[in-house]
Amino acid sequence: MSAALKLARPEDLNRLMDLVTAFHAEHGIDQDQDKQQKAILPLLEGIPHGCIYLIGPSRAPLGYIIITFGWSVEFGGMDAFVDEIYIRPAVRGRGIATEVLHDLPKALSGAGLTALHLEVDRANETAQSLYLRSGFKPRDRYMLMSKRF
Repeated sequence: MSAALKLARPEDLNRLMDLVTAFHAEHGIDQDQDKQQKAILPLLEGIPHGCIYLIGPSRAPLGYIIITFGWSVEFGGMDAFVDEIYIRPAVRGRGIATEVLHDLPKALSGAGLTALHLEVDRANETAQSLYLRSGFKPRDRYMLMSKRF
């Protein structure tokens, strides 16, 4: 099973929306499809704030990963967040996400990225284990906080 990454483009929208809908349903994220598309389409069109990669074969992707870019003085420049990563349930446990999380930082560091962050549900021990194996470390002194507008 290959975790090859393909930068998603506007023509991938329908395939991607099926995967995003599955991810959101699995994680109880309540968002209508219009809002999803409005958030995703600029990334597919090349907005500089992030990108989306399809994982595996283009015609039948195994999953996707959304990366959003920021800037951090603490981390010495451009950093990024894994906004979403999703692997189809039928192919989980085969090392696909691990491969993606190992390879992606290497590719992004060539573009000047200095750090990659993510958040994980405190109760999701499977995901925490994956992220720890992939080199992510908890920041015990910090907690991600959000404010919606």
